[in-house]
Amino acid sequence: MIEDLKPTWLIEKIYEIQPEDFIRHGFKAVLVDLDNTLIAWNNPDGTPELRAWLTLMKQENLPVVVVSNNNFKRVKKAVAPFDINFISRAMKPFHFGIIRAIKQLKLSQAEVVFIGDQLMTDIHAANRAGIKSILVKPLVKSDAWVTKLNRARERRAWSKLARQYDMSYQDRLE
Repeated sequence: MIEDLKPTWLIEKIYEIQPEDFIRHGFKAVLVDLDNTLIAWNNPDGTPELRAWLTLMKQENLPVVVVSNNNFKRVKKAVAPFDINFISRAMKPFHFGIIRAIKQLKLSQAEVVFIGDQLMTDIHAANRAGIKSILVKPLVKSDAWVTKLNRARERRAWSKLARQYDMSYQDRLE
């Protein structure tokens, strides 16, 4: 069903979401996809904007946990400079990786939110896990080959969602 792909919120970039937005909604941790959400898939070093956002999150005691379908080695290398926890081989769109992260954090589903750039994997997994989700636009326009296949399917799903729901991007969590 198309509702399984509907995000709770749409925000342009992850870095636009401030810690107080998460706190206001009762979130105590943020789960994020890695490639094209937190970092560009082809630039594992991240940006100054990312580092500033992660610093703000740490200052507010809001843990950020990467939940990625990538293998352990790839994710570990990507997040090492940022000193954040991760779940690799999350198997999104299934909810296993998200549930594992929630258990590690010792939080309830209502206390976490998932941020990702893909409807078919990220948002679908968050909805299956019973948590709120935020769809962000991909950081770069290019994708790894596997993601290109998902994007084609995603365009069809997006058009169906847009016919049924207001699918406009906001500049903050309302």
